[in-house]
Amino acid sequence: MSDNWERLVEVLADDDAPVTAARLADRLGVSARTVRSYVAQANRTGEMVVESGPDGYRLDRMAWARVLHARSDAEATATPDGRRARLIRDLVDARDGLDVHDVASEAHVSESTVEADLGRVRARLQNTGLALVRDGSRVRIAGPETAMRRLLGSLVREEGRRGIRDLSSLRAGFPSMEGFRSSLVSGLRDAGYAPNEYALDDVLLHVAIALDRVGRDHVLVDAEDAATSATAPAASGAPDAGAEDGAVSTAASAPAALSMLLDRLVRAEFDVRLPPAELEHLARLVGTRVATSQQGPAREAVVREIVARISQEWLVELGDDRFIERLALHVENLAARAAEQSYSRNPLTASIKSAYPLIYDLAVYLASELARLEGITVNDDEIAYLAMHLGAQLERTRSRGDVVRVAVDVPEYHDARELLVERLRNALGDEVDLVDDEPDEADLVVAVLPPDSPMPAVITVAPFPTDDDVDRVRAEVARLRRGRRRARLASTLSHSIGPELFVRGVGGRDREAVIRLLGDRLIDAGVIDDAYVQGALERERMSSTAFTDLLAVPHAMTMTATRSAIAIAIDERAIEWGEANVHVVALIAFAEDGRAEFQSVFDQFVEAFSEPENVRRLVRGATDYPGLLAELSGLMTT
Repeated sequence: MSDNWERLVEVLADDDAPVTAARLADRLGVSARTVRSYVAQANRTGEMVVESGPDGYRLDRMAWARVLHARSDAEATATPDGRRARLIRDLVDARDGLDVHDVASEAHVSESTVEADLGRVRARLQNTGLALVRDGSRVRIAGPETAMRRLLGSLVREEGRRGIRDLSSLRAGFPSMEGFRSSLVSGLRDAGYAPNEYALDDVLLHVAIALDRVGRDHVLVDAEDAATSATAPAASGAPDAGAEDGAVSTAASAPAALSMLLDRLVRAEFDVRLPPAELEHLARLVGTRVATSQQGPAREAVVREIVARISQEWLVELGDDRFIERLALHVENLAARAAEQSYSRNPLTASIKSAYPLIYDLAVYLASELARLEGITVNDDEIAYLAMHLGAQLERTRSRGDVVRVAVDVPEYHDARELLVERLRNALGDEVDLVDDEPDEADLVVAVLPPDSPMPAVITVAPFPTDDDVDRVRAEVARLRRGRRRARLASTLSHSIGPELFVRGVGGRDREAVIRLLGDRLIDAGVIDDAYVQGALERERMSSTAFTDLLAVPHAMTMTATRSAIAIAIDERAIEWGEANVHVVALIAFAEDGRAEFQSVFDQFVEAFSEPENVRRLVRGATDYPGLLAELSGLMTT
């Protein structure tokens, strides 16, 4: 990107939740003041591209899309990345290839620049099933049609994922999908399917590319030949190149109902009649990624067995029949996607992993059991979808363990107290327990008149409370609940981390070596055995336990420790942890009798260190064991 503020947009485009100025400054390597300057520059584009609020900054994706759309194609291709993206698109479209001299003339660059661009295009085509073929001054891309479409899809997704203006002309070249989207969702519901709108954008991209390619007379062959050509790159050393974005399954035909639905909608929306092979291909994608059939899941017994084991191991209630049925239906489609490695993308993967680490971990366990029992292997995006099922069910059955007892102190006058209590009950729901006890028996007192003597937690409101009054009560309830959780965590940490379980500096070890280092400390302390360490390594290989940018929490999926304990390693130098660079690693071991602690400790530990400044504070202050305890105590109780 040519402008520094657009680097800010790239970072915000990777996160759905608000991002604090401190975290942005850390990611961009600038000061918080510079971040504010970048935000101001972004919002001088004619759109409020970056929204600000008490929780930080968030990208308004629609506003950013309007900014990109307003920029001309000439501007979009003026940079090297944009020029090479346009070159790839033109090569994919040109059946007889392009002349290097003509390309240089039209782009107003030298032929040596075009040759350099072609070198980078050739590198980009590695492991895609495509090749750059040269005949004198003419150059073309050779390979199967399915691989061409995967290449186009990857370019467009890069644009959407990173907000890069250089590729905006690519997306603009495809037909708009908004009307088709709503018609497809309605059509799926009417046909008895449960739509998955989180994965819908990826499938709509396939539809747009198919329409574009068919319009240029680049069509798929029949379904069997398409499947063969689509999976061909895997034989050349790219295991997922053929299946990721264009494979046509021969394992099962696409449901005729979906083919007929797509045919009807495409003709109505775009006035195009797609060939049978195209319809079957798209129907298969819709049927396995965004349309869950609601009839008779074959794997219901297996899913029920796994869910029962999760409920027993983690002491959570998941055994609802309707939930089991929904999850089993999802697993049916998941199995079909996994069979051809045609996984659905999940835009919420990163936020689910960081915000709900326990739920994500339950999903990892579910995925591991599906792999063991059914041979279904899934990636992080699919694990996040499993976590969404589990999280929704846990939300329905969540306990009231952190309910705050609230006493309402209102002088007697007609029905004033009843009205105030009803207002609070409607606003706060099951977060509070409204009690009639004396005020000193409650966690919080909501009073109309100030108390005669000081009280630790009291909110004074009007007899007929305003919205601001209710907001202040809600904020205080949240503070009390957060304080309880952190106090419990501080207590747990103080007796779970001994001086022998603290390591300052890991000597440049990789993540598996760090896990073994901390595992050895726990083994020497008599907490775990080598089998637990091996289990933690296996868990790590399934999905990274870097739940935030700077913190990793490795652990096994079993609770076989002799007692609950945590071994911590801290290093000022970043430790490479998959795609993250972490500075704090906490290997957690839980005993069978410590299962009830698992959820609160695991969630709160990640929550406490979700802010980079907390991690930096720990790294600076925990130079020895007393410093570690002091910093942890401070962070857990604030």
